[in-house]
Amino acid sequence: MRATFARIHLENLRHNINYIRTKIKPSAKMCITVKADAYGHGAVECARVAVECGVDFLAVATVLEGIELRKAGIDVPIFLFSLCQKEEIKDVVLNRLTPFIFDDEYFELFAEECKKLEITNFPVHLAVDTGMGRLGCLPEQAADKAQKILDTGVLKLEGMCTHFAVADSLKKSDIKYTKFQFENFLRAIDFVKAKGINPGIRHCANSAITLAFPDMHLDMCRSGITVYGYYPGDFTKKYFEKSGEKVFLKPVMELVSKILSIRDFEEGRAVSYGRLWYSKQKTKIAVLPIGYADGLFRRFNEIKGGLKVCIKSKPYSIRGRICMDQCMVDIADGNGINRFDEAVIFGAKENGAYFSAQELADLTGTISYEITCGISKRVPRIFVN
Repeated sequence: MRATFARIHLENLRHNINYIRTKIKPSAKMCITVKADAYGHGAVECARVAVECGVDFLAVATVLEGIELRKAGIDVPIFLFSLCQKEEIKDVVLNRLTPFIFDDEYFELFAEECKKLEITNFPVHLAVDTGMGRLGCLPEQAADKAQKILDTGVLKLEGMCTHFAVADSLKKSDIKYTKFQFENFLRAIDFVKAKGINPGIRHCANSAITLAFPDMHLDMCRSGITVYGYYPGDFTKKYFEKSGEKVFLKPVMELVSKILSIRDFEEGRAVSYGRLWYSKQKTKIAVLPIGYADGLFRRFNEIKGGLKVCIKSKPYSIRGRICMDQCMVDIADGNGINRFDEAVIFGAKENGAYFSAQELADLTGTISYEITCGISKRVPRIFVN
């Protein structure tokens, strides 16, 4: 086991899933997104917990992600959010992944493969582009596309979906745009119904919509970042507290390293590449075997006030540039700190972390998703209950 690892708190994952479930109307289904290795948390283990908690659907982005879950014995329906190559369609069908499709060529390709495999009623969801501009048919095309799905004779229209562009923003113009997208989606659904076609499961609610806009839940909510303990965009914990609602999500990942060396430094000695930091007095430097190849990004050096790690419940500053595989921490006043002691890079405050992934994201101009997804595969995940 490496001295650097990500501790995944499955009890926090259960807490988040069960809390989110309380926000969804009883008649609506629940989908949990486990793409990108469950946002860096470990797809198979997180999927198992989600199934244990009674979720109706899981969601991935790639065919290989879906196959990984099937091989692990995950049997619930799995959405395939992104498009796949022609050569992957057979694997999509054989592994019972549910694709989001919207154009005639894809309808034909999936229908052709289903006929070869003698599979009928293969479920697909019709994706509608209501303003995201990424994937989907236009609302006014929805009825025609739905009919073409049925006309294949082997595909089943199980549902209709869309994706919001700015649902996590509290800007008035963005809230207006989200409502515009929702109305466009309802319009697409009405077009399909007017043709006498059942639209199936209607879904558009992401994490922000799930927590803050119950009138847009429709038949299913698709939760992502909230499952892993982080708030979506402007809908922060403080926002909910001000609105009189208690929303308490628990970060699931804790990034940890261990001190592998402690060195005495005299005044005036430089640390790391570029010699950007010099000791102003006698000090001690602890070396941690974690760097930007692990997901401790080099840009973290630019955080105002410096990046701090937590050792024995106290914060200590990283000094000098973060290297590919290592970083150095100033522990001048760290009496009682020893080799092999743990240093928490980020995690839940109640677990002794100084920074959360959200705080690191805020300080570096990004989102919590990028921080957790950025923890590389060479960092072992340790799952604790």
